[in-house]
Amino acid sequence: MTTTRRTFLGATGCFALAAPSVVRAQAAWPTKPITIVVNFPAGGLTDGIARAFGQHVQQATGQQVMIDNKPGASGNIGAAQVSRAPADGYTFLHSVSSTLVQNRVMFKTLGFDPDKDLTIVSGTSSGVLPVVVHKSLPPEVKDLKSFIEYAKGKKINFGSWALGSSAHIFAQALNEKYGLTMEVVTYKGEAPMWQDMGAGSLQAAMGSPQAMNALLLKGDVRPIVAPSRVRYVKLPDVSTSEEQGFTDPSFTVRGWLALAAPAATPKEIVKKMSDLWVAAADSEPGKRMMDGFGLTEKPLNHEEVMKDYEVLKATVIPRIVALGLKPE
Repeated sequence: MTTTRRTFLGATGCFALAAPSVVRAQAAWPTKPITIVVNFPAGGLTDGIARAFGQHVQQATGQQVMIDNKPGASGNIGAAQVSRAPADGYTFLHSVSSTLVQNRVMFKTLGFDPDKDLTIVSGTSSGVLPVVVHKSLPPEVKDLKSFIEYAKGKKINFGSWALGSSAHIFAQALNEKYGLTMEVVTYKGEAPMWQDMGAGSLQAAMGSPQAMNALLLKGDVRPIVAPSRVRYVKLPDVSTSEEQGFTDPSFTVRGWLALAAPAATPKEIVKKMSDLWVAAADSEPGKRMMDGFGLTEKPLNHEEVMKDYEVLKATVIPRIVALGLKPE
């Protein structure tokens, strides 16, 4: 609300004790611009979905939705900023699930507590994140098995958009299980990672198809595997890890993009924003973005994503511990 608590108290006196301003704000929300902090740079899947879905929220509510990119520390900087923001429904975080799950065991300190400081409003599937190799690798490297054979004894740089990300876990699992010595190169997001991939300083990487699309079209990279439960609809010839014989769970990526809010945000506002975010997938800007990234699953609402959050923690955290990845 544009009326501050101090002004409200001055205008209404003791009545404010019986009807606090926060209660009035819940009924009217939103009455001013909403900020969505994206904890990765512009140009990747996390940023793209936030902008497209945010456009729907803006159209539906009549209030401006501003995207504020705050990359750094594998998403921890932006997440910590939102965790300290007023819990009034005007500041949200849009992040990858690894910020809330993997980072707790990848970093000695986060600057926030994912479980106590934030509540997840909605979760959008990150879809299929293909593994691609640079064109400089021999044409015989066309699937995961041939990549492993090629990588043995060689210096291979494998790109990851964040420390502890699905790409990091995937590459480290290859190192551990097949005796490889790949170096996982960590970035502050997908955009700078794909720039280096195009320049040839990375030999392999994993990420969203839309973000790597320019490199695919130019032939600078070629996909070798879809580390997911299903094939990517726009790359139907690229088989999944399991189809290629890699049944270990470490080679099947699972996760979503999280819209989160400070934990004390009123439940009524969380529900309203959750409904808006789920509906955004069927809006015109949402459909264009979903189609562009080849996403077919509708976003999870607040109740659904909070349940899946517990499943994800129970599944992913033991994998990281088993791989021996040390916190920084």
